Amino acid sequence: MGTYFIKDLESITGIKAHTIRIWEQRYHLVAPKRTATNIRYYDDEDVKLLLNIALLNNKGLKISKIAGLSKTEIQNEAMMSCKKCNEYDDLINSLILATYNLNEDAFNKVFSNFIFQEGFENTIEKLAFPFLQRLGDLWVSNAMHPALEHFATNIIKKKIHIAIEGQTEKREDSKKFILFLPPGEMHELGLLYTNFLVKKHGHEAFYMGQNTPHQHLHEVIPNFKADYLVSAFIGCKATIDPAKFVNEIHADWPGIKMLLSGFYLLNDREKFMGLVHNKDNVSILTHPQDILQFLQ
Repeated sequence: MGTYFIKDLESITGIKAHTIRIWEQRYHLVAPKRTATNIRYYDDEDVKLLLNIALLNNKGLKISKIAGLSKTEIQNEAMMSCKKCNEYDDLINSLILATYNLNEDAFNKVFSNFIFQEGFENTIEKLAFPFLQRLGDLWVSNAMHPALEHFATNIIKKKIHIAIEGQTEKREDSKKFILFLPPGEMHELGLLYTNFLVKKHGHEAFYMGQNTPHQHLHEVIPNFKADYLVSAFIGCKATIDPAKFVNEIHADWPGIKMLLSGFYLLNDREKFMGLVHNKDNVSILTHPQDILQFLQ
């Protein structure tokens, strides 16, 4: 069981320390324990309770109303609220706690149980991706140290690598996919998962990974004879112009199809497509499952 002080709670929950104290004193929502030297501390159950309270409060439920509920009612209300956005919010909170505690065993337990119940693909799409989005929100708000995000991301990467190694069947009509991230792009977890989907459906994949220079594609594409290039533009606007990058590839290989994703493209989709010369050979994927139409 973890031990947390008021500043820890502030970081994990996003609730200011003075607000937590007001909730304690005025509404008796949490009751801190005391160390032998009379320093207040909290445990895992307190953190989960505060995460649920923060969730309900952010959804518009007044704190005075929340204070009138029992702990069980608060949890149930939070779960009902989460079903409108993410029904696995309680498990995501458990992963966040395991991350803050650098507790790989606890992290693996939540992850493995979900894989057993829901399967690997559902685990990545319904649990891992929403969890990583939450971590990203915490990081942006300075409530999460980047080292903790790397800790969690690397655990998930290892699990995807293991799943990829288990895909050995190749179909007779298999296509060839080159997966890469352009210069400046380092967030490869989504690309790794796409690599898994490509191999699971019996196709060939050449995984080039993150931060791939243009000249490396020149070396690989002719030798591998790829049918598709798969890439993502997540946050590289300042490093490279996506439309220019795509047009340069199609200038050299006009027949190759490109499957692209990423926040930058989705936010500027019309502008991007307006600058692309070979529109018929470019598809923008909005969800991991969108690639299945090219794999099936």
